[in-house]
Amino acid sequence: MYTPPFFKQDRAASLKFAEERGFGTMCAFDGHKPVASPLPFYLTYAADGTPQAAFHVARHNPLLKLAGGDASWLLAVNGPDAYVSPDWYVSPDQVPTWLYQSVHLSGPVRLLSDDELAVQIDTLSDKFENWLLPKKPWTSAKMTAGRLEAMKKGIVGLVMTVEEIEGSFKLNQHKSDADYAAIANALGGGDADAKQISQLMRQARPQVFADDTNMLEGSAS
Repeated sequence: MYTPPFFKQDRAASLKFAEERGFGTMCAFDGHKPVASPLPFYLTYAADGTPQAAFHVARHNPLLKLAGGDASWLLAVNGPDAYVSPDWYVSPDQVPTWLYQSVHLSGPVRLLSDDELAVQIDTLSDKFENWLLPKKPWTSAKMTAGRLEAMKKGIVGLVMTVEEIEGSFKLNQHKSDADYAAIANALGGGDADAKQISQLMRQARPQVFADDTNMLEGSAS
């Protein structure tokens, strides 16, 4: 992934982002064309600290034919994104651009055993059920044994050994405070993704918005 220095993220920030998102597009090359599938995943770590991305696919997914070799796969994990109009800048002669968060994890993928798949199913569901608290989490124990085994036969577990980590968070870090604030404020009135980008910008450079906060606090008193 091409990443200008301003937007490059370190290993820890990139892995944290990927783990928190938990959903991405897994891509591989079959020798003629790319093959890809969107899927949920979770990160785990080998004894030596090497990150691993655990996931599963349907048994008839063409990705399965490519697993188990030395070829590297790519897991693309994207966050919110938003278009930026040149009209929103304070400075003249700007161009249209797009702000976003993206992390790419790559490495070889191996098949999991049935026992490993069972652990993966429970770990994956537990991860996302915890997002719904205080709802009582769903677990595979709620299924009848026969139904669970039938469902498991339709999927195959896999795990990627993550050998390369690339992170790019393009949030206008290279812009002046005036332009930075103008874009964040404009995006704050946009759709859900634009609002998330605006919030991320505010968190990254809070001093730029200190006057706005003080002004709001003053008007409320």
